[in-house]
Order: sequence, then structure tokens, then C-alpha cells
Amino acid sequence: MTTITVPGAAPAPPAFARIWRIVRLITANPFTAIVTPWLILGTIFLLNWLIWLIIFANLGADQRSNAQEGIQWSGAAFYIFVYMLVLAVQAINLSFPLALGYGSTRREFTLGAMLTFVLLSVMYAVGMTIGSVLEKATDGWGLGGTFFRTIYFGGDEVWYVQLWVYFCWFLFFFFTGTIFAAMYVRWKATGLIVAFTVLAFLVVGAIALFTFTETWHLLWGAIADLGVVGSVSWLLVPAVISAGLGYLVLRRATPRG
Repeated sequence: MTTITVPGAAPAPPAFARIWRIVRLITANPFTAIVTPWLILGTIFLLNWLIWLIIFANLGADQRSNAQEGIQWSGAAFYIFVYMLVLAVQAINLSFPLALGYGSTRREFTLGAMLTFVLLSVMYAVGMTIGSVLEKATDGWGLGGTFFRTIYFGGDEVWYVQLWVYFCWFLFFFFTGTIFAAMYVRWKATGLIVAFTVLAFLVVGAIALFTFTETWHLLWGAIADLGVVGSVSWLLVPAVISAGLGYLVLRRATPRG
């Protein structure tokens, strides 16, 4: 008598393997997640350099120092941070249905998305830090300009402090984008409109509170006492809250065609 052995079900992959599968899914198109942001940031940098060249070519030596001081408040490099918020919304919206279709749980998807955003934050923070080091070594790209080392990024700090500052900024925008992405996945355009409306009311309410209580000086004093590093480190608090709220919304989200 011949015994027929029926093979059992294939063992489930380890938890980290399932989470890493989400990372690979979200970054399946590296052009959108990696190449495009650097291309656009490079274009913005080149335009800024040309503007500096035009400005400084028409200024005397005594006027250049004032112009260089003003450039330290430039927000040109902030494009890449805002792009990360948009990238988070797009990545979650596009990959969430696919991940669930491949058998991933909502918890695994959330952890995978968070790991992706942390890794991307590290990568972009390292790239921006390299830019700041080169900017310092070349005396502002030969013109005394400030692009990577503006006030908001702790331009006077050492490189590893700037690395932390960049990392906090990127993580804040990535994780903040998570809650907006979750609202869109679950309730589509209506959810996104509601989320932005609530955010607008919160911002206006905070402005009104500080204005009517005449406590703006307390806010700016606290920020000054914390410094750049302390201030951006606090950004991790709303970032983590946004990630947690995003997970709670995604837990009940149903992918729609």
C-alpha cells in the first residue's frame, strides 16, 4: 500500500519580511520617491545660484554682507519637505489596496509605510547634510549664498546636528502626510477636505488664542530658548501622533476601485 503525503501549507514569512515587502511595494517606482525630488531640488538650487550671481554682481562689497544675511532666511529648500508630505499621500493611497490584495494586514502595511518613511528621511537628511557641508567648504558655492544652511536648518551647527535637524523635518512631513493619506483612502476627497478644514481651524484658532491673550512673546521666547535643535525635536511629537491617527483611520478603511 502506497502512502500519499499531502504537502502542508507553506509557512508564513517572518513578520519583518512581511513588513519589508511593504517597503519594497511603496518604493517600487524609485523615480517618484527618489529621483524626482532631487532633480527638482537641484533645479531650484541652480536657479537660486543664478539669482545670487545676478544680485551680487550688482552690489558693492559693503552691501554684499547685508544681502548674504538676508539669504539665510530663504525658504527655497523647503520645497523638498512639502514634496514629502505629498509623496506620503500618494504612496499610501496607491499602495494600500495593492498591499491588502497581496494578503498584508493593515497593521503590517502601517508599520511598513512608517519604516519606509524613516528610511527615506535618513536618506534625504544625509543628502541635505552633504549639501550643507559642501556649501560651507565652498563659502556658499563661491558666492556666499545660503541654501542648505539657512536659519531653519541650523546653519551654524556642526554637520551631525544638522543631520538630526533635517531628519526631524523630513519625518514630520512624512508622518503628517500619513493622516491626510489615511483620510483620503477611507473617505476619498471628502475626507481630505475635512482634514484640511480641521487643520485650518486649528491653525486659525491657535493664532487667535495667542493674539487675544497677547502671549506671542511667550511662544517666540520658548522657541528661542529651545533653539533650532530643540524646536525641531518637538516636531516628532505631532509626527508620531499623526502616524498613530493614520493607523486608526486605516484600520477601518476599505480599498475602493
